Amino acid sequence: MVRAQDGDRQAYRLLLEDVTPYLRSLAARCFKDPSDIEDAVQDTLLTIHVVRRTYDPGRPFGPWLVAIANRRIIDRLRRQTRAKFREIALTSKHETFSPTSANLQQDFDDGPAHAEELQAAIENLPPDQRQAIKLLKLKEMSLKEAALATGRSVDALKVATHRAIKRLRKMLQQPSDVP
Repeated sequence: MVRAQDGDRQAYRLLLEDVTPYLRSLAARCFKDPSDIEDAVQDTLLTIHVVRRTYDPGRPFGPWLVAIANRRIIDRLRRQTRAKFREIALTSKHETFSPTSANLQQDFDDGPAHAEELQAAIENLPPDQRQAIKLLKLKEMSLKEAALATGRSVDALKVATHRAIKRLRKMLQQPSDVP
């Protein structure tokens, strides 16, 4: 470490390579997941790099290294504990749709928007709005894909879609819904 502090790159590289297995064994005592172990090792190596000037050559290197490693491991354990307290385990009760009915074509029988009415309403939209709805909502293209296909900007497509949806709502509203 003294040679590394003096600017010897080769000594510094060898030092980091030599301490890495030891750091890995320290982290393995606290973590089961290999990715958590590697993350703790990398955190420690980065910290060593940042604070290497604080090492006192008159003192043993081992305790300095272990103190840094322990702090990084404890920090990671604290972050994981806080994250676990914020997370909620999801069950099937939390699902919005049952798996059998999710993402299936909906039946429009219980409202004014029958499939034919909706199709007719879409055809009555102005051309730019009709095109935006067909590409973005019916063909489910991304904004970038639709912009490339039409030569229009993403913002123009957003505005056209917003206006089209607003107009479709008005067109498909039942008379009893109007205040």
